[in-house]
Amino acid sequence: MEEFIKTILAEEDHAWLNSTYDKLLVKMKRECARVGTMIPYSPRDGRYHDLDFGTTSEEIQKEGKSPLLCYWTNGFWPGMLWQMYQTTGDEAYREAAEGVEARIVSNLVHINLAGHDIGFVFLPSAVANYRKTGNPQSREDALIAAQALAGRYNSAGRYIRAWNDSEMMEKMMGGGVPMSGWMIIDCLMNIPLLFWASETTKDPRFAQIATNHAKTAQQYIARGDGSTNHIARFNPETGEFVDAPGGQGYGVGSAWSRGQSWALYGFALAYRHTGDESFLTTAKRTAHYVISSMSVTDWLPLVDYRAPGEPVKYDTTSSMISACGLLEIAGHVPEHEKRLYVQAALKMLRACDRKFCNWDPEVDSIVDGGTYFYHDPDGSNTEVPIIYSDYYLIEALLRLRGDSLFIW
Repeated sequence: MEEFIKTILAEEDHAWLNSTYDKLLVKMKRECARVGTMIPYSPRDGRYHDLDFGTTSEEIQKEGKSPLLCYWTNGFWPGMLWQMYQTTGDEAYREAAEGVEARIVSNLVHINLAGHDIGFVFLPSAVANYRKTGNPQSREDALIAAQALAGRYNSAGRYIRAWNDSEMMEKMMGGGVPMSGWMIIDCLMNIPLLFWASETTKDPRFAQIATNHAKTAQQYIARGDGSTNHIARFNPETGEFVDAPGGQGYGVGSAWSRGQSWALYGFALAYRHTGDESFLTTAKRTAHYVISSMSVTDWLPLVDYRAPGEPVKYDTTSSMISACGLLEIAGHVPEHEKRLYVQAALKMLRACDRKFCNWDPEVDSIVDGGTYFYHDPDGSNTEVPIIYSDYYLIEALLRLRGDSLFIW
């Protein structure tokens, strides 16, 4: 795959990749020295602050629901550090990543507060550590996390329930169905924790749950035109499908762009782990929808691909995730198909770099323009730097270079 990428990149693409990689080395070295074992989310005035999630922090604390160490994005900084350790061998990255991991294992103490996103927390931290170093404690911690995720499985509906009971989430997403009946597209990126657990323990139960969940997402969240719903809701007692509300996108029937990227990458990973061709077909169909949608916006990602033309709102998190997913798909298709996915990923990355990337080594974060959800009353979560944009940018760049650490 790496050799193929080298052959199809134009000279200017090679130059851009090499130049961007050089800037990444400088930026991340300085950022690692400043941030260390803090757990960042979005910078204020150019600086990360530990466990600072802005208004989200206040809402979580007000509800008394979740210690901030359990927040779903806490694995992305150590994931960035492990990727940088993979490409540089600099021990400072490994030491900082292990320091963060030592903090977030409190998720295992407050396991009732951890949600469906526990994969996002432990795959880029403990699983990455185990894959890279063989650390037995990291394996143990990640397996406990996998058991917690498996414990969320609803056998009647064959899905992993989303979120925990929360007045905040019900108000945001719409009530009417107990939250134990909700599944969301995001969880496709968490089930690789279960595939890994089966791989490392040789116990098929985890992979069976993951596969069943992906099949349910395929049936009720993926749409025939390649777009996806964000949420599907079921009667948690019978497993009967109820509805598909709008979620974090514009509304019912819209196409929230980050949801499309979770589907694109998540189904591609489901194919990697199972060999089920239907998952690859679904990933490709979603990829084609995303590619066609972004080709008319200069490869800049709108928050929702099926929303009114005004106001224009971007979400760079979606294009960075999509770029990684496209490169994953490229690794599984025949050679004559690879070019489409690699070149689309490059266009997304380069467009984002031109408009949204800040390579100043004295400023924390790289990618601006991330948007948490479409309907943002005060605008505080619209087009801002968000930590997972940076993670997926780094993963995509290193995938193109052929020296990324496989985490998922």
